[in-house]
Amino acid sequence: MSAATRKIFLIATEASGDNLGAPLMRELRARLGDQVIFEGIGGSRMESEGLVSLFPIGDMAIVGFAAIPKKLPMLLRRIRKATEAVLRAKPDVLVIIDSPDFTHRVARRVRRRDPSIPIIDYVSPTVWAWRPGRARVMKQYVDHVLALLPFEPAAHRELGGPPCTYVGHPLIEQIAALRPNPDEQKRRDASPPVLLLLPGSRRGEIRNHMQVFGSILAALAAQGVAVEAVLPTTPYLLNAVNAAIEYWPVRPHVVTGEDDKRSAFRIARAALAKSGTVTLELALSGVPMVTLYRGTATEAFIARRVVRVPSIILANLVLGESVVPEFHQEECTAQAIVPVLRDMLADTAARRRQIEMFAKLDGIMGIGTLSPSARAADIVIAALK
Repeated sequence: MSAATRKIFLIATEASGDNLGAPLMRELRARLGDQVIFEGIGGSRMESEGLVSLFPIGDMAIVGFAAIPKKLPMLLRRIRKATEAVLRAKPDVLVIIDSPDFTHRVARRVRRRDPSIPIIDYVSPTVWAWRPGRARVMKQYVDHVLALLPFEPAAHRELGGPPCTYVGHPLIEQIAALRPNPDEQKRRDASPPVLLLLPGSRRGEIRNHMQVFGSILAALAAQGVAVEAVLPTTPYLLNAVNAAIEYWPVRPHVVTGEDDKRSAFRIARAALAKSGTVTLELALSGVPMVTLYRGTATEAFIARRVVRVPSIILANLVLGESVVPEFHQEECTAQAIVPVLRDMLADTAARRRQIEMFAKLDGIMGIGTLSPSARAADIVIAALK
């Protein structure tokens, strides 16, 4: 390796991180050309940009507390392996991407053994929502945080965390796929209205939410509210979704694949959605929504004691105002939700208010300015030792 060559070590162990790492690699290569070498851990998208992953990340995802003991020995081995690989590589910068339970353990070990390696954390942990003490601890081993949400730099300042810069959410780069063209807008305004059903992207979420989604759809029909229900899902959840809707009195149109999902977003009048990142997707699409979340009793018990934010809806947090209604646990009933959902389907003040607030997101999130990957690359290059 020549004296001018820069080595960047990246660690992403889930699909979300892989989706961020690939465009960052592409942007860094565009800036540095042959002077950059990538090493590390990533998925198929990062591998398509030339990364040879230290190990496959497909078996790294953990869903639920019950899965942790079974996978813990493997995870500890891989944390050790990743740490040793970073120390051997002696990179000019280490970029850890999301998955803090794994990546931060590696970063702490690297900082203890070689403090000369700059460490950048791409995606802030949710220190603003729970376990705020993590921010101050991070300052010991993270040199800069690249934030996806515009309120996160202020949160890190208030909590004593490391320097933090808002670079932008990856959804910013998907705006064209989220917003309707004139013909799609006509369908959005036409009858019967398209109602999106978004019960979640994990099997546990399908189990927890499908019964209430079905009862809400049935209640709308009983009240004479005609809708064209569309339920986007993923191929691996298709069997579970089909089994859940088999006995619904009103059957939604089930679609799979990202293109079908985006198409449904562009023509939807309203949505019933499980809380999560999808609420920000809907808001950026200009789709009014009602949200819900029903977890296990244990999850609810823990959440009520540790969550520090007034809303768990990402769209509300970015807007700084509770404009999207949310229902939790025992509140998740057709009786409670249907009247609010009907307001989103009709031309009401509540619906208009959501649309007006969503229009502010372009300015709040910096849409139309520099891309998130370009902003992230600026900071990574500045950190090269």
